[in-house]
Amino acid sequence: MKKNKTMIVVFLTPAVLLFLGIFLYPILKTILMSFFKIEGVTDAMNLWSFVGLENYAKLLNTSLFRTAFFNLFRIWFFGGLIVMSLSLLFAAILTSGIRGKKFFRAIIYMPNIVSAVALATMWLQYVYSPRFGLLKNFFSALHLEGLAKTQWLDNEHKFMALLLAYCFGMVGYHMLIWLSGIERISPEYYEAATIDGANKLAQFRYMTLPLLKGVFKTNITMWSVSSVGFFVWSQLFSNVTADTQTITPYVYMYMQIFGGGNTVTERNSGLGAAIGVLLSLCVVLIFTICNKAIKDDDLEF
Repeated sequence: MKKNKTMIVVFLTPAVLLFLGIFLYPILKTILMSFFKIEGVTDAMNLWSFVGLENYAKLLNTSLFRTAFFNLFRIWFFGGLIVMSLSLLFAAILTSGIRGKKFFRAIIYMPNIVSAVALATMWLQYVYSPRFGLLKNFFSALHLEGLAKTQWLDNEHKFMALLLAYCFGMVGYHMLIWLSGIERISPEYYEAATIDGANKLAQFRYMTLPLLKGVFKTNITMWSVSSVGFFVWSQLFSNVTADTQTITPYVYMYMQIFGGGNTVTERNSGLGAAIGVLLSLCVVLIFTICNKAIKDDDLEF
């Protein structure tokens, strides 16, 4: 028994040390930095100026940060509705016994393996282009001249254009998570339901969805993490750092740490650290709410 404990300690020690050095230390240091005013992110601690909760109060009282946070909420909520609905629909279709399942799964997932820069460039130049974009040609073919002349990248439509392009690239990833959950469900359940006279829609509503509660929590958590890190798309859809239609907390954090935009006159890495702490708390809050609201302990496969 003692020998087994020794072996366990030997194998766990490298992993624990890596966790402490790569994950725990940066987390704790970021939390500490959020209570200081720091000009450069690499400044020594003797150059830090303690300000307490001033960084957090300053963020909450800054209209641009509130706008950035509201944009993040819209991306998370409305984008989440689009991505979760479409990905679940595709997963249900692909597990219904259709032919060419592997082919369609690869096609739907393909946008997720393309870099965000390439994907955003495709949407900007070949979909939303006011001269020869896909949407312009599509609506012109339907003789919908009003929609064909719409400037999708102007200030009024830019956020929706950004959101749709981002969702397009995320559907495949979340579809695979749904697929993994659906394929875990025993076919015997569906066979028994078919014998009892339940159609496909009833089986999906009363069997598949309840058995996917745990997968739903995973999908929501992963979507929240990816939404919080929303940065590249914002930068590609607008060359103005402080654009109120595309700015997110991550972009605002970049502005505070490295400088940028007309609204930032001095760098403050402590303020950037406070933004990181707030975003992390949001993800933890969403995860906690999901765990409390969605119970799947009584479900068995």
